[in-house]
Amino acid sequence: MEKFLAEAKSASRVLSLINGANKNKILREMATALRANTMDLLEANALDMSDGKKNSLSSALMDRLYLDEKRIDAMAVAIEEIAALKEPVGRVLDGWVTEDGLKIEKVSIPIGVIGIIYESRPNVTSDTAALCFKSSNVCVLKGGKEAENSNKAIAKVLQSVLEKNGLSKSLVSLIPDSSREGVAKLIKMDKYVDLIIPRGGAGLIKYVCDNATVSVIKHDKGQCHTYIDKDAKLDNAIKIAINAKVQRPGVCNAMETLLVDERIAREALPLLKAEFDRAHTELKGCSKTQDIIEIAHATDEDYDTEYLANILNIKVVDGVEGAIEHIVRFSSGHSEAIITEDITTAELFLNSIDSAALYVNASTRFTDGGAFGFGAEVGISTNKLHARGPMGIEGLTTYKFKIYGSGQIR
Repeated sequence: MEKFLAEAKSASRVLSLINGANKNKILREMATALRANTMDLLEANALDMSDGKKNSLSSALMDRLYLDEKRIDAMAVAIEEIAALKEPVGRVLDGWVTEDGLKIEKVSIPIGVIGIIYESRPNVTSDTAALCFKSSNVCVLKGGKEAENSNKAIAKVLQSVLEKNGLSKSLVSLIPDSSREGVAKLIKMDKYVDLIIPRGGAGLIKYVCDNATVSVIKHDKGQCHTYIDKDAKLDNAIKIAINAKVQRPGVCNAMETLLVDERIAREALPLLKAEFDRAHTELKGCSKTQDIIEIAHATDEDYDTEYLANILNIKVVDGVEGAIEHIVRFSSGHSEAIITEDITTAELFLNSIDSAALYVNASTRFTDGGAFGFGAEVGISTNKLHARGPMGIEGLTTYKFKIYGSGQIR
């Protein structure tokens, strides 16, 4: 592990000197290579899908794991979009001259070597590799065991493009020891690794945060809420709520709890239930909800659960203040939405809740690097420092100060 990471650290110095035009050319070649190797990637993914069935993976995990030609093309498109983004490294963020005549520039630079630990989704391999390469960072990847064949096949394609351009395959690599012991070593290698980004289940996040000596930006669970206010357009609210839960239930920006203002609950809940029944959503609710529609009871444990499945909690609340109180108690700091036509109520909601992404009259499903215009994302950070929300290339940079003098002494 130490030899492997030492090579990655050495490669990071080479990468920091490659200009933006060359990086973009290589990224476009990576996209082309993914498309050209579609059949090989599908064969590797079929092995993972077969193993997943044998190991009784949940439907949500199987959906995240699955690749087809359309998803592989989407991976290639994401890399092309990243290539088209403006160069994030070497930008002068600020500049000034001091009283002593020193000219100071604050300049964006790569972080260095970034270890990314993730589960299930093979597209994370190509997305994070491209984002790191664009921002001149070396990425050291540790995917989940369930996607091992897919991740190796994707990494091999990307590495072949690097080598064809005379660059070390250490710029994009999977850690040699993918066991729990290997992860335990990786997160303590602060001599070589500058940042760890874990994205996955609560157990993984807690383990990394509790044991890492390398700096961590956590991408924690998505305990997302949508609140339907008394001043909402009901047809709009139903459309948004259905999308937030049903469109893709197994992702972190899907809604887990729907909050409904008690003043419209008797009108809204039967309409909502009819739509969710059509989508085969399993519903749980508070006692006030159960007085209006027939569903299972929701406990505090349910309100604290990221289902990543077509299961939804419903709670009737006392207006926007009740919604805020519930969200502050149960939110993971990911994404929340309010559906209302009252701008004062909307602003109270936005200003009272400290989550990374807050929506007015839109689905939480938009909390995504691609939807935000980042091309892709390394993940969705629930940290407050140093990056928050969908983490694109700018979140993968830091800065240094360049000071130009003419003989000044202090």
